[in-house]
Parts: sequence; C-alpha cells; structure tokens
Amino acid sequence: MDLLTKRDLKISVGVGLAAGLLILPTLNNIGVPLGLAYQILIVAGLTALTPFGYLVAYWLSPRFPILRQFVKFGIVGGLNSMLDLGILNLLIHSTGVATGLYFSFFKTVSFSIAVTNSYFWNKYWTFHSEETPRTVEFFKFLMVNLVGLGINVGSASFVVNVLGAPAGVSPALWANIGAISSVFISLFWNFIGMKFIVFRK
Repeated sequence: MDLLTKRDLKISVGVGLAAGLLILPTLNNIGVPLGLAYQILIVAGLTALTPFGYLVAYWLSPRFPILRQFVKFGIVGGLNSMLDLGILNLLIHSTGVATGLYFSFFKTVSFSIAVTNSYFWNKYWTFHSEETPRTVEFFKFLMVNLVGLGINVGSASFVVNVLGAPAGVSPALWANIGAISSVFISLFWNFIGMKFIVFRK
C-alpha cells in the first residue's frame, strides 16, 4: 500500500476549500439566500469533508486497491464540477440567458475550462504520470474528453432544452440541475477513459 503523504492531505484540503468557495456564487445565482454563517459553514464543511473522504479511501484501499485512485478522481472531479458550475453561472448571470443554444454554448465553454484543469490534476495527482506531457497522451486525453463533452453537454442540454423546467422552477435553477445531472452521467466514462486510455501504465 502506498504511504499516506502530507502532500495528498494538503491537496485534499485545498481542493475542498476551493470547491467550497466556488459553490457560493452558484448558490447565489440560483436564488439560495445564504447568510455569512451559512457560507462559512459550507466552505468549512467541504474543506473538512474532502480530506476525510480521502482518509477513508486510504484506510479501505488495502481491501479495494482502486478505491483510493477513484476517490482522488472524485475529489478532482468535485473541483472541476464546481469550476464548471461557477463559470456557467457567471455566464448565465452576466447575460440573463439560461436556456436554448446560448446555454449549450455556455456549457461547452465552462466544461472545456474544467476539463483543461482536470488534465493536470489527474495526470500529476490522481494517476501519478510524471512524464512530460506528450502529444500522443494529450491527443488521447482530448479524444476521451470529446466523448465526455458529448455526454456532458448532450445530457445537460437534454434536461434543460428538451425536458424543460417544471412549473415553479426558475430557468437558472433548472440549468444547474441539468448541469449537475450531466456530471453524474459522464463520471464513469471519464474515470475509465483516464485510467485505461490516457494514463495507462
């Protein structure tokens, strides 16, 4: 079993903190009123729960070796999801548009930025690929994520533009529900593609 390192714990804490800070503008945009105490509680909670989740995976990893890597992937995925949602909500808030082709365009932009962030975190932390980035590796990464982009944007666009918001649900809230549902739909494809195609040892 790999040793538990301070670096892994520090990264877990930092990612939890970043995710907590990134979720606040999203909650604000969908109309969730949060006082300062609740904002601090959300940020502190994610900052504490992320390394706790990593420690649980570490302790269980002798029985389930892939679990530790999957949890790291999930931690990075959580950060990327908050980055994706943060940028998406910034675009929705600044334009006032939360449906149609503009939504699909906004989702493509936010997903692309999150995926670029994902490449470096997964390469150097999740899958420990210390090699210099190569054209072939990046091409594989790009191909896996183009499929992921299709799954992510397609499923989010289906929820937002085809199913549509139920009565009483704001377009901004429904856009976020569509975006969050797409994360879960594409999660397993992304992990399998990264582990067995992009960063295969």
